Amino acid sequence: MTTLSGLSAFSITPADEHGRVDTDALRGLLRRLTSAGVHSIGLLGSTGSFPYLTRAERRRAVETAVAEVGGRTPILVGIGALRTDDAVLLAQDAKAAGADAGLLAPVSYTPLTDDEVFAHFATIAQASNLPLCVYNNPGTTHFTFSTDLVARLSRVPGVVAVKNPAPAADAVAAHLRALRTKARAGFSLGYSVDVNATEAMLAGADAWYSVAGGLFPEACLGIVRAVTSGNADEARRRDATMKPLWELFARFSGLRVVYAAANLLGICRCNPPRPILPLSGAVLQEITAVLVKLDLK
Repeated sequence: MTTLSGLSAFSITPADEHGRVDTDALRGLLRRLTSAGVHSIGLLGSTGSFPYLTRAERRRAVETAVAEVGGRTPILVGIGALRTDDAVLLAQDAKAAGADAGLLAPVSYTPLTDDEVFAHFATIAQASNLPLCVYNNPGTTHFTFSTDLVARLSRVPGVVAVKNPAPAADAVAAHLRALRTKARAGFSLGYSVDVNATEAMLAGADAWYSVAGGLFPEACLGIVRAVTSGNADEARRRDATMKPLWELFARFSGLRVVYAAANLLGICRCNPPRPILPLSGAVLQEITAVLVKLDLK
């Protein structure tokens, strides 16, 4: 696997209160994604609660996914950890289990420098032989990748892609142009933050890394297909219909909303990892109303 493109759908990782992965529920979620025809599956991303799971449970989740997907859809696995040597082990586990690529966030407590992050990535890429996607998620890691650092990493053997938070519509095209100019040719440039992702795709991004896609792949694939067919108006129309969901994500976080929606729809029965508490009461009524309005199921 050398490139990532199209819709990369990021699933939650159902687990019990002790952090043991519910493999049956995970298989059910993955079947929704493969049946819909997503272009890749994001496993153990932020929505997949990677920091809250032990190494053994993370490996069990990857093995379950690989067994379920069976090579039909590429699997991108979160391998972030505080220590470089721990991330190496997680990358090696993912590679041995059959993952296609690793999603590497520079998880930190002490703020990291650009050189430290570069060495972190270079070490893990070399030690694991697993293709890596740079996970730029400053809201969680408190580290922001500059275009210069992304370009530098794009020339590290084995680093194949970047997942950036998509800026607003009036800024995304310029951001993408800057990355295209500086990064190596063939390096995949993708974006997350669902509310801004349609404009990122219309601007020419290679991939959309989607929280909503992990539970509602058909709705998100409809946007991607409109983009790839050159129908910008239809892509924007479809995106506009999803606005109530994007607003819920902004207010309560995508993770909390997706867990709630999965339970409300009977897709699986699970709660987010503690200390994150499940949504309840009036918020659940709001989410139910949005699911009905958008006919999401």
